[in-house]
Amino acid sequence: MPFDVFIIGGGINGCGVARDAAGRGISVCLAEKSDLGGATSSGSSKLIHGGLRYLEYYDFSLVRKSLREREVLWKIAPHIIYPLRFVLPHHQALRPPWFLRLGLFLYDHLGGRNLLPGTRRVNFPRDETGRPLESNYRLGFEYSDCWVDDARLVVLNARDAADRGAKIFSHTKVINARRQDGLWYINTLGPAGQTQCFSARVLVNASGPWVYDTSQQLGANTGQLQPRLIRGSHIVVPRLYDHDRCYILQNADGRIVFVMPYEDTLTLIGTTERHHKTALEDVCIEDDEIAYLCESVNGYFLKKINPDDVVWSYSAVRPLFDDGSTETKSVTRDYRIVTESENNTLPVISILGGKITTYRTLAEEVMQEIARFVPISKGSWTGQSPLPGGDFGCNEYDQQVEGLHRDYPFLDRRHARRLIRLYGTRSRTILQDAKSLADLGQRFGSDLYEAEVQYLVEDEWGTRAEDILWRRTKEGLRFSDEETSALEGYLQREAIHT
Repeated sequence: MPFDVFIIGGGINGCGVARDAAGRGISVCLAEKSDLGGATSSGSSKLIHGGLRYLEYYDFSLVRKSLREREVLWKIAPHIIYPLRFVLPHHQALRPPWFLRLGLFLYDHLGGRNLLPGTRRVNFPRDETGRPLESNYRLGFEYSDCWVDDARLVVLNARDAADRGAKIFSHTKVINARRQDGLWYINTLGPAGQTQCFSARVLVNASGPWVYDTSQQLGANTGQLQPRLIRGSHIVVPRLYDHDRCYILQNADGRIVFVMPYEDTLTLIGTTERHHKTALEDVCIEDDEIAYLCESVNGYFLKKINPDDVVWSYSAVRPLFDDGSTETKSVTRDYRIVTESENNTLPVISILGGKITTYRTLAEEVMQEIARFVPISKGSWTGQSPLPGGDFGCNEYDQQVEGLHRDYPFLDRRHARRLIRLYGTRSRTILQDAKSLADLGQRFGSDLYEAEVQYLVEDEWGTRAEDILWRRTKEGLRFSDEETSALEGYLQREAIHT
């Protein structure tokens, strides 16, 4: 039987569409050529936010849409999304205080904020957020946004889609697709070199930075699908300060840089914005980007950093809609959905641009396009149904940790917190009836045990050490090269036996 929808690309947009479509009762197949969320979607600043700086470019519609989504997503995924407070120091040579107050007033009121606290003025000499800063910074403002584990947001959408009947294939490349006899026929190449042919009524091109290349491969009109490829890079350094708030730093070039607590003992700093001109498979941070981020931090913080302090970095290319802006910082982060069909049948629906915060509304708009070609009886639903593991209140994270620690007392609190933050209520699916750490099987490193690895392999498409250590978890930050190799060997042996 043909699928109603075949999706090319397993980033946040593709997996978001798969979840929405499967939940409306239509048949879905998704193919991702590498790991789910393995490119752009896991290389974000890891924020669910309105985009304060977009107000400067009068992109009120995008900011309003993003702010409305902020609390919706927090409610459906309280394990991987949580509120943060951001501190914006006033720089005397840059935006004046009245301008910052106006922007934050709009930010507080554009999006129907109900749960998150509003903006406040900060007197740095009297506030703990002033202690890490140079003494010339005396005034600032504090506002709310949310953190997200971006890679897990992708895989949880895929997991929910699969639970609702979707077929999800990772490490599976679409070789070609053609219209024939009233259907799309799609040929794929799997991880073991096996080929398969699928048929479908609708194709969705959610291939991110490869959207133009995929459209060419499909024979579609590519005139509207030439994205601006913008590379954003981040660095991670040892913890710069001892409180839990974040900073948003203004720079003389008009850009901003986020500084955020990360993985208990580290600080995440980003992002840069550069036109990406090399191969999409060749994405990495450049030395001048590291220098730029260090210089930005050093202009504000007492504790100085240099490139030698960087313990990890990552880069990703964002395929932004080309709105004609001359500067990368002003290119719109909103999305475009382009549909092309043959005699009003067999469409290819291509997605261009967007940001992780608005993936769910993007999926709903794609569903409106799909409904032109496939009968759909059920309406919007994804804003009310929790993602896997997120079936608890958005202020009940601490209760979940305490409950897990009570029921599995052999876990230390850090381990319990990590499991709830990654898996929420599905932590118990991993632990099952374990009475001791020994019951969790082989320890690979840090607090990653065989029971968790098996769950990631069987339920979350984790097939390689990189998938597990850098996207399903961030244990790669704590693993040695030897431990990583041992995990890779284990996964290869498991693959042989399955």
